[in-house]
Amino acid sequence: MRHGMAVAWFASAIALLLLAPVMPPAVAASATASNEVELTIVIKDHKFTPAELKVPAGKTIVLTVDNRDATPEEFESTALKIEKIVPGGTSAKVRFGPLKAGSYAFVGDFNDKTARGKVTVE
Repeated sequence: MRHGMAVAWFASAIALLLLAPVMPPAVAASATASNEVELTIVIKDHKFTPAELKVPAGKTIVLTVDNRDATPEEFESTALKIEKIVPGGTSAKVRFGPLKAGSYAFVGDFNDKTARGKVTVE
């Protein structure tokens, strides 16, 4: 009788150990992924393309800044609280949000007369 109970307990413990790690991370990963929007903006000839990024309200934005110029540029936004230097010929990621509906300006701080844009949140 004792042997049968020990086998049943052992089988239950193994089942719990195998199932427990699978369920919570899968739920967390899908919730995280659905709350993020990934976008890319290109710096070329000291200008941003596109100059306007449209994003949904309430989402975290993961923005890849692809600097195709030979010189460095600083992606800067006071409204978004971001300052990120991107060396020439490289890319960098910046993360911001979630944001409320509105318009948030950004500039290329090293070429602020030509490198201008905005994030429009709808």
